[in-house]
Amino acid sequence: MIKFIICDDNENFLIKEKKLINNLMMNYDTDYKIKDFSDYTQEFNEEMEDESSFKIYLLDIQTDTSSGLDIARRIREELDDWTSIIIMITAFNEFRYEALGTRLYLLDFISKLNECEDNLKETLRIAIKHYDNRRKSLKYEYNYIMKNIEYRHIVYIEKELDSKRCIIKTTYGEQFINKSLNDIFKMLDKRFVKTSRSCIANTDFIEEFNVSENKISFKNGDCTYLVSRSMKKELKEYVKSNH
Repeated sequence: MIKFIICDDNENFLIKEKKLINNLMMNYDTDYKIKDFSDYTQEFNEEMEDESSFKIYLLDIQTDTSSGLDIARRIREELDDWTSIIIMITAFNEFRYEALGTRLYLLDFISKLNECEDNLKETLRIAIKHYDNRRKSLKYEYNYIMKNIEYRHIVYIEKELDSKRCIIKTTYGEQFINKSLNDIFKMLDKRFVKTSRSCIANTDFIEEFNVSENKISFKNGDCTYLVSRSMKKELKEYVKSNH
């Protein structure tokens, strides 16, 4: 999923940005949400800290209380987020060289006073290409919508009972996929192990394996008992060598 996070203290321009995004996303079969703010509030901070989606920021460089450059610096340096896309939008062209010289990997600096709508459309298309071309993620289609789940958010995957689909347990909830477990396993990298015919686990999340209970405990608090006899020894050795 793409989450567009917009901050602009001009209400009319904020409405235009949202309309532009909605019109643009009609050309893509991708889940998305728009979160809009008139200032850099606590709720905005919570959105920054949420890691459940790929984020594209459209930031006003100057509001009544804060600077978009300071926010971009927090995103990159404090939150160590170098994946999200940051686009600066402002009517103050004098900030352009300061913004682009900050080494904060800003995708673009867009002036509200110079063909803003066309420039923003083109920049957003580039941002969406970044999303589509990301590596280390599980990409698939479900209910005619393209899904893209980063491996680092997949805890484990299990076959749904009495169903042909599988459940992907992520750090932010459940997702579903209409593929066999074997086909999914071929799409993943080496951090994943098939613990049984019904389960794939991300070894980065394995906290403990209780042999007597046949129970894998994950770092996020989830657990599974789907462990085959042939995998018991391998899991035991893995946990022993990594703890």
